[in-house]
Amino acid sequence: MLARQRQAVILEEIRRTGAVRVSDLVTRLAVSDMTVRRDLDVLARRGLVEKVYGGATSVVGRSTDEPGFEAKSVRQLPEKESIAALAAGMVRPGTAIGLSAGTTTWTMARYLDDVPDLTVVTNSIRVADVLQQRGRTDRTVVLTGGVRTPSDALVGPVAVQALRALHLDVVYLGVHGMAPQAGFTTPNLNESETDRALVDAASRLVVLADNTKWGTVGISTIADLDEADVLITDEGLGSDARQVLSEQVGELVLAPVSARSRAEELA
Repeated sequence: MLARQRQAVILEEIRRTGAVRVSDLVTRLAVSDMTVRRDLDVLARRGLVEKVYGGATSVVGRSTDEPGFEAKSVRQLPEKESIAALAAGMVRPGTAIGLSAGTTTWTMARYLDDVPDLTVVTNSIRVADVLQQRGRTDRTVVLTGGVRTPSDALVGPVAVQALRALHLDVVYLGVHGMAPQAGFTTPNLNESETDRALVDAASRLVVLADNTKWGTVGISTIADLDEADVLITDEGLGSDARQVLSEQVGELVLAPVSARSRAEELA
């Protein structure tokens, strides 16, 4: 297969699923790892894809652009692993917590094995699946809704109404973007309403957002920066952003990032 043909296959797969992994393309195209990476370099230089850790995703820019779960799951893997591990370390046994939808909160759910007697409330299909697969014997409350979003969140009036009757100790919120004026945002209007209800149900808000979320603005605000009791991001965050956020959020926590992701260890 010629280089142009391989690149066309790669683009079609990204358009279909939102993301590709180098390892999958090596098998599908029957070429070497280096050949796939060169093809991705070519496509990235042309502005057709965005290279990420272990693969590539579609290019995102507008405030209503919403990559699917699979596309987001291959971005900033080491950062998300480190953020998730720190967040899970804050969870106290015997508490009721909320986990929003998102790839970082999904990763966090995989770190909760050693925290006993939890009640977990979530509107994330992926988070609920992780908790079920881990064989947890404590309580998982899955909020239902009328709409399933690209991030595999269940949202809508049923979920919002259920949250109004709940009282949680802490909510761990994944976001699409964070910025000084817009606050913590999402590109999905339906999801923002459910996320706001989740935040309102909790005594404490912990936001999980890697450094690439800084300066990104989705169409709808979930919470202002100063509503976050804790923001856990990573050490890749720039100095200017650190200054702004340290003045706005209750506590800014910077997770160290290792060169190697633990995703395979936790699978």
